[in-house]
Amino acid sequence: MNPPSSQNSFNVLWLQSGGCGGCTMSLLCAESPNLIAVLEGFGINILWHPALSEASGGEVVALLESIRTGETRLDALCVEGALLRGPNGSGRFHMFGGTGKPMIYWARELAARARYSLAIGTCAAYGGIPAAGVNPTDACGLQYEGATYGGLLGTEYRAGSGLPVINVAGCPTHPNWVTETLMALSLRADCAR
Repeated sequence: MNPPSSQNSFNVLWLQSGGCGGCTMSLLCAESPNLIAVLEGFGINILWHPALSEASGGEVVALLESIRTGETRLDALCVEGALLRGPNGSGRFHMFGGTGKPMIYWARELAARARYSLAIGTCAAYGGIPAAGVNPTDACGLQYEGATYGGLLGTEYRAGSGLPVINVAGCPTHPNWVTETLMALSLRADCAR
């Protein structure tokens, strides 16, 4: 998906963390008329999504750095999958390929830049299956750990909009829940401009 030329596009970045990828698979089944047309119709620009984007390697690393430094505007950070804090809080059970840094680093850094942060699916919202049982990976959600408020970002976290993490839970989440949430946020952001 190429970025639209409009300055008013709603920039979305999608990260996949510890999980099965089922929310992405569900999203790819979105209809009416199709996922790309729906997103483009609302000015939603996918900066990067691991299943929808052609960019890889150094291009993605450069994009992440550009967002982290504030050079590229991030309207919505979507995170799919539980955040793996282990071992011993290092996050090294899940490194973001090519960056030398754990996914939890990128989730924290990019959430600090996002106008909205979204937990897509039960794993990203609450920790889901990866956090069940003895939880050897120390998995959690973006702002919840099971039913306990806190998670990776902590209780005080607020996105640039002033909102906490928006949970779009489900296992997998319904594709319309994701697209309709992004459309509503895009419209909300457009009204704020």
